[in-house]
Amino acid sequence: MATVLEPIETDTMAPVPFRVARVRRELSDTFTLELEPPNGSFPFAPGQFTMLYVFGVGEVPISISGDPAEPEVLVQTIRKVGAVTRALDGIRPGDYVGVRGPFGKPWPVEEAEGGDLMIVGGGIGLAPLRPAIYHALANRNHYHNVVLLYGTRSPRDLLFGAQLQHWSARLDIETLITVDTADRSWQGSVGVVTRLIRRAAFDPDSTTVFVCGPEIMMKVTAETLTRTSGIAPERIHLTMERNMKCGIGACGRCQFGPHFVCYDGPVFRYSDIERLLTLKEV
Repeated sequence: MATVLEPIETDTMAPVPFRVARVRRELSDTFTLELEPPNGSFPFAPGQFTMLYVFGVGEVPISISGDPAEPEVLVQTIRKVGAVTRALDGIRPGDYVGVRGPFGKPWPVEEAEGGDLMIVGGGIGLAPLRPAIYHALANRNHYHNVVLLYGTRSPRDLLFGAQLQHWSARLDIETLITVDTADRSWQGSVGVVTRLIRRAAFDPDSTTVFVCGPEIMMKVTAETLTRTSGIAPERIHLTMERNMKCGIGACGRCQFGPHFVCYDGPVFRYSDIERLLTLKEV
């Protein structure tokens, strides 16, 4: 049955100009913008996204990658893959970009309280997960074990490298990192991120999992967690950021089976979309 949408507020389609305070290069094709909200604050929940608008070019959905405890700055980490993101890559401090949002259902950080929390990221998928990591570490006594598993193509593709080193040195979060292909400088694990699961400390009966990365990586990770580790599908959450255009469930571009990703997601329970992930052309 099709999703019934609530009435749309007209102002959700009007971009608000945000001043660019800082631009930071993360990788050769990835950069971070720090934006100043015009009213001084932009509250959001971990896992939500915005629509970023480049005047005269267009707009694109981007997950928020900053700290929810610091709403005075909107942090967006972006990979350059199309016309709008290429234009965003040309933005400099003092310029303005349009912002709509925040949109979408967030990571269920409160639902995970009282048990173990596992966060699994692949490549730039670490960016949408970072607000949840910030939240978990700021509320560390609300969780038992907190585990971060991160995989990427090579050592030079590690996102937020300095921060990963910082988290790896902390005693209140278990951080395991792997790369698909190593070079001589790499002393860590080599292989797909699912190989890290057996090394992590967690109780399958009380673990909540957040996963973000390429769609095939999320599918394989969820299958491994359910079939090998015994975590219930309803305790695994994936973020499905595909084909979003309006952000409010109006245009239908992001329809995923009976769901609109921007409205019903982008965060979904694996148990709700498991079947859809196995269907071609959905």
